[in-house]
Amino acid sequence: MRGAKILLLGAGGAGRVAALKLAAEKISELFLVNRTAARAEAVASEIRARFPDVKVVLGHPEGRVDLVLNATSLGLRPGDASPLDAAQFSLRNARAVYDMIYRPAETPLLQAARTAGCRAANGLGMLLYQGASALELWTGKTAPIHVMREALQKNIYGN
Repeated sequence: MRGAKILLLGAGGAGRVAALKLAAEKISELFLVNRTAARAEAVASEIRARFPDVKVVLGHPEGRVDLVLNATSLGLRPGDASPLDAAQFSLRNARAVYDMIYRPAETPLLQAARTAGCRAANGLGMLLYQGASALELWTGKTAPIHVMREALQKNIYGN
């Protein structure tokens, strides 16, 4: 992710952790969009203090980004609006979109991303590797990633 430009939607718990991890990976620019401006500003201030080389901007970018990352809960429920304001930013200006939501497998944001020609992925892999890390910490044994992935896909998507 070194040198990447990222648009992060959401500055709550998951968004804050994602922002800190991205900054630690030495991205060049982070654009933060959040429903509550004060929360976005708090995350931006923390990034600026801990990672002064990362440019942090509140709001949508003017040009292209490498990744749009959804860290909001929008998309979990049927009828949810997209977390991305298409009037503020077009997905045609993004190379890839990652939605932390894993159920449903295809959120409105991911559908729009695929339509715009973006690479797109949901949060199933994130859930898988969080579980694998926890299992390894608890047991001291290597997690059976393949078995865990199959179980998750069957449980979540029915296949």
